Amino acid sequence: MIVKHGMNCQFAFLGSKKDFMLASSAIFRRQQFLIRSLGGCTNQTHQKRMQETKALRGTSLEADAEHILRAITPTLDLNKHKGQAGKIAVIGGCREYTGAPYFAAISALKIGADLSHVFCTKDAAPVIKSYSPELIVHPVLEESYSVRDEDKLSISGKILAEVDKWMERFDCLVVGPGLGRDPFLLDCVSKILKHARQSNVPIVIDGDGLFLVTNSLDLVSGYPLAVLTPNVNEYKRLIQKVLNCEVNEQDAHEQLLALAKGVGGVTILQKGKSDLISDGETVKSVSIYGSPRRCGGQGDILSGSVAVFLSWARQHLSAAEGDTSISKINPTILGCIAGSALMRKAASLAFQNKKRSTLTSDIIEFLGTSLEDICPAC
Repeated sequence: MIVKHGMNCQFAFLGSKKDFMLASSAIFRRQQFLIRSLGGCTNQTHQKRMQETKALRGTSLEADAEHILRAITPTLDLNKHKGQAGKIAVIGGCREYTGAPYFAAISALKIGADLSHVFCTKDAAPVIKSYSPELIVHPVLEESYSVRDEDKLSISGKILAEVDKWMERFDCLVVGPGLGRDPFLLDCVSKILKHARQSNVPIVIDGDGLFLVTNSLDLVSGYPLAVLTPNVNEYKRLIQKVLNCEVNEQDAHEQLLALAKGVGGVTILQKGKSDLISDGETVKSVSIYGSPRRCGGQGDILSGSVAVFLSWARQHLSAAEGDTSISKINPTILGCIAGSALMRKAASLAFQNKKRSTLTSDIIEFLGTSLEDICPAC
């Protein structure tokens, strides 16, 4: 009898049933080893990883995320009118990138914001609008290829005027998803950021918005209502720019604290295995188990989520009957904790259902379920 080992193309010459069983078990063990090496994830593995993550959540830095979610999520009230549950605007979306601004904007609606706007380029607008009729899409941004040099000043003024007339209506801006790096477009967005600061509108900055502010820190420096949500590479660039050093994993908390202080007290949500959050005064972590599936777009969900919870936190803290146990916490910190926790819970549920085929759109569909589990609407 000849059995071919598919893993290494060797041949084993076996002369008995016992030998065959031994060889088969050896093959099985090698197959299992290969699956583990390639990152295979069964339900048991998923549960084990969730338990391991829970063990990380006993530190003093770990935020009580579920309590915060319950505290700042507004109740559904028949006496409220459209807009009181939040009006979010996303500044982003260009010819190449239309998915990111959609993910951020639709996530805000799925969580419970009443209105969600997208300010994007004219090329991107029809595409983004076709994704969902619920979004209010403004095709006002321009890129260099469509603007003559002699017209740039006047067009920039028109863009700023169009966005500015809506500014006072928004509870939070999300700047960066799908923005791209066109110089003229980034220059226009820089002016929008300055006007948002003047209007005291909170800003969540992600994606190419982080590229913009890393190169022009004065746009956010010293603004307490600014939130930066860098991934690994974006965080590395911020560290190099502000602290003039490399990322130090051993002193991660202290380095994040120093970075937030170095940018003038903005809030930074450092995305990672555990999300770390600091405003330069304190550091909090969110270690709820998420998903090993790292499909693109999850950061866009997070930015939209943080925008909603940040606006809700500000409403909650301004209310006379607000939860006194969180009354002294910076609303940007509260928004980051809540957004991070909900995103991770939704990603975990999506992965349990979809495994390797999990997409960003699947995670978005679990946002409502995840929030309902923590804060039932009725």
